[in-house]
Amino acid sequence: MVSSARVPVTTLGGTGLTVSRLGLGLAALGRPAYITLGRDVDLGARRDRDTMEQRCHAMLDAAYSVGICYVDVARSYGRAEEFLASWLEARLVAPDALTVGSKWGYRYTGGWDMAATVHETKDHSLTMLRDQLPQTTALLGPHLDLYQVHSATLESGVLDDQGVLHALAELHHSGVAVGLSVSGPRQADVVRHALDIGGEGVNPFTTVQATWNVLEPSVGVALEEARARGWGVLVKEAVANGRLTDRGDEGPGSVLKDVAARHGASIDQVAVAAALGQPWADVVLSGAVTPAQLESNLGALDLSLTERDWDQLGSVIEDPRAYWDARAALPWH
Repeated sequence: MVSSARVPVTTLGGTGLTVSRLGLGLAALGRPAYITLGRDVDLGARRDRDTMEQRCHAMLDAAYSVGICYVDVARSYGRAEEFLASWLEARLVAPDALTVGSKWGYRYTGGWDMAATVHETKDHSLTMLRDQLPQTTALLGPHLDLYQVHSATLESGVLDDQGVLHALAELHHSGVAVGLSVSGPRQADVVRHALDIGGEGVNPFTTVQATWNVLEPSVGVALEEARARGWGVLVKEAVANGRLTDRGDEGPGSVLKDVAARHGASIDQVAVAAALGQPWADVVLSGAVTPAQLESNLGALDLSLTERDWDQLGSVIEDPRAYWDARAALPWH
């Protein structure tokens, strides 16, 4: 059982959406293979559709019971939207009881095959948006509160595509908040480019979701700028796909272990607390796939890091390109 303590809530920037400070991301629960360390231990070999749906429902139950009211999915997270939709229906969850964000721009191509050569492909075209938005709304309907460009990059040109921007603006005017998620060593450049959209163009964005953790904090200043403009900010991968847990690297892990020991905490709690401690962060996503992992992540809400802790954590910062190269090398399993 997870803790009965309720998770604090806040407003997602200027969107008016109510979100919990800790959210639940379903990237690792909607498909059989993902890049989180220790997945074989967490999920075992049985990962058929029905089993994964049951696991996903169990995690949604655990999260909802402690007051987590933001859930994050995407079209490319296998069947995550379907699993969320079936849970919402089975539990009779009202649209105003939960804030749901999804994403478009990647297509799941894994075919529920653990050994698939390619698990997802990117397409940031207007055609893709027009294809995927109806698929999402057919499943989530009035529960969809936030729709995000999935891993926007400068190279894809999505932030300069006036057709896409106008279509997203129409969605915004219909009452669905519009945001973008970013990944890679140039996250900060993408965030600033998105903030600068304007002039004769249209800027539909009001939120940004980015990878920030103690290994890769380079996007932090750009996220602070976004928050100052009234954007909502969501943090993903606070535990670096498992690297910032007891399964992680010996070097960074030993530093976090030392910090954790001073507080009687766990490594993941230190990592999540570091993200929660950023003044610009509205939501920090948990990627937990077991109730025990979620319970551990919840402990970060009661952990306040000291100046000594922050000085020590500064020693584990990696070069952004090295960090993202290491992430790209993680196996899907």
